[in-house]
Amino acid sequence: MTSLRDPRTARALLIAFTVVSAAHLLAICFGVKPLQYGTKPLLMPLLAAWVWALAKPGTPRLLVPALLCGAGGDILLEIGGTVAFLAGMGSFAAGHVCYVTMFVKLGALADRRRVLLVGGCYAVVWAALIVLLWPDLDAGMRVPVALYSLLLASTAVTASQVNVRAGLGGALFLFSDTLIATDLADWRHLPAHAFLIMATYLAGQYLLTVGTLERTGGVPRTDD
Repeated sequence: MTSLRDPRTARALLIAFTVVSAAHLLAICFGVKPLQYGTKPLLMPLLAAWVWALAKPGTPRLLVPALLCGAGGDILLEIGGTVAFLAGMGSFAAGHVCYVTMFVKLGALADRRRVLLVGGCYAVVWAALIVLLWPDLDAGMRVPVALYSLLLASTAVTASQVNVRAGLGGALFLFSDTLIATDLADWRHLPAHAFLIMATYLAGQYLLTVGTLERTGGVPRTDD
């Protein structure tokens, strides 16, 4: 990625991302729909802009596209309806392809034994979820959910090989989308269900981003 490193701009963008994220989560808590809908499309673009402001030689080129694919998914899922939902899932899937490709390039498959161990654990979780969800999903959603969740688990597995923060980010992203899948299956909601979906999603995307930047030396010190 072209060198654009600008710590002051980056700091301002990170503050903006934090403020907008907090506003979005508060809007969910208090049911302020206009604020909720108005802030959601800004979340991932702000995070992507933060990465762009920190960009330097060695920053993975696929990180910004991964986040912008998340932005596309966020917007499409807000539209509602099956077609928009599937399109949103496709946008998120493209983001996960970016993540997996990026993490593999960063050496995520170097320790094959560890990859097999972590991958086996996620495979068990994935299989259990699909078995449980399958009977309650609409017929047209079963295969897309199974394939998308497999790709999401692949992000979690490869992220776990980058560093602890990226691994936690992948796990939180998986948890967030699992909650969305329970919506599709019409399961009983956890307390603060919508808040948990977005809080874990935002934390997941942020940790995936920070973990990647840390791996490539892209996160500045606070005194930069």
